[in-house]
Amino acid sequence: MPVIGVLSAEWPDPFTDRLRVFRDGLRETGYVEGRNLAIEYRWAEGRNDQLPALAAELVRRQVSVIVTAGSTPAALAARKATTTIPIVFYLGADPVQAGLVTSLSRPGGNLTGVVTLNVEVAPKRLELLHELVPTATKIAALINPTTPVLAETLTRDLEAAARTLGVKLHVLHASSDRDFDTVFASLVQLRAGGLVIGTDALFNSRSEQLAMLAVRHAVPAIYQFREFVSAGGLMSYGTTVMDTYRPLGVYTGRILKGEKAAELAVQQATRLELIINMKTAKALGISVPLPLAGRADEVIE
Repeated sequence: MPVIGVLSAEWPDPFTDRLRVFRDGLRETGYVEGRNLAIEYRWAEGRNDQLPALAAELVRRQVSVIVTAGSTPAALAARKATTTIPIVFYLGADPVQAGLVTSLSRPGGNLTGVVTLNVEVAPKRLELLHELVPTATKIAALINPTTPVLAETLTRDLEAAARTLGVKLHVLHASSDRDFDTVFASLVQLRAGGLVIGTDALFNSRSEQLAMLAVRHAVPAIYQFREFVSAGGLMSYGTTVMDTYRPLGVYTGRILKGEKAAELAVQQATRLELIINMKTAKALGISVPLPLAGRADEVIE
C-alpha cells in the first residue's frame, strides 16, 4: 500500500475541509485512504523552524509522495530534504521565484503542484479595502516575518499599492498567535483605518481568531479566505479551497500511478471570489457602495 506524507505548517483541526477536498481528488484517480492508500501527517502548528525535521521524518519513512499543503516554507523544507521523492505543493507564492521549479509549464526536478493568486492579488485587497473605507489615510498590513519569501513580496507589493492609492501603510509582524493582541493594540495606537492580512499558513489556521479580534477592535479588515468572513470578518478576496485542493489530490494520484512530477505542469487556480459581511459592515458603521456590493460573489447578511 503506497503512503503519502502530508507536511503542513498549520494545525490539523482547521484543515479538515481542505483535506476532505484533497481526498476527493485522490478518489478521482482511484485512491481511497484506508483502502488502497495510507496517509501520514506532520503538522508544524505554526512553527516553521520545525518543518525541516518533519520533512526529514517523512523521507526516512520512505513515503511515495510528499504533499506540502498551503505553505511555502513546507515546500522549501521538503525540497531540501529530498531530490528523489516526488513533492506536490500548494502555494500562494510564485514557485519559480521561490526556486522550487524551473518553469510552470516544465517544472523539472521532483516538484510540481498547484499555485493560487493569493499573494499576487494582495494589492487588490488593499484597493478593495480602500474602496470600502475611502476616508482611511492609514492602513496596516499583517505579515509573518518567519516566511521570508512571502513576507518580502507582500511588503513590497503592498507598499507600492499604498503609494498609488495615497495612503500610509504600516507593516506589522506576527510570527505566532501570541503576537495578535500586540498587533491589534498597535492598530489602535496607530489609528489605522483598516487592516490587510497577508497570505500565510499561520493566518490561515487562525482566521477565525483574527476575525474576532478585528470585530472586537472595530478594525475593517480583509483576508483571502471565506472562513474569515464567515467568522465575522468584514471582507475576503481570494481563491476557493475547492479550486485548489481537489487538483492537488488528482496530481498526487497521478504520480502514484507512475507519472513524473517533472512532466506535470504546475496548475494555476485563477478563479477569485469576493465575499462581504454586511452585518459586520453595519456594526462598523460602514456603508458598502452599491458598485462594490454588486461585484461581490457572496454577501453575508
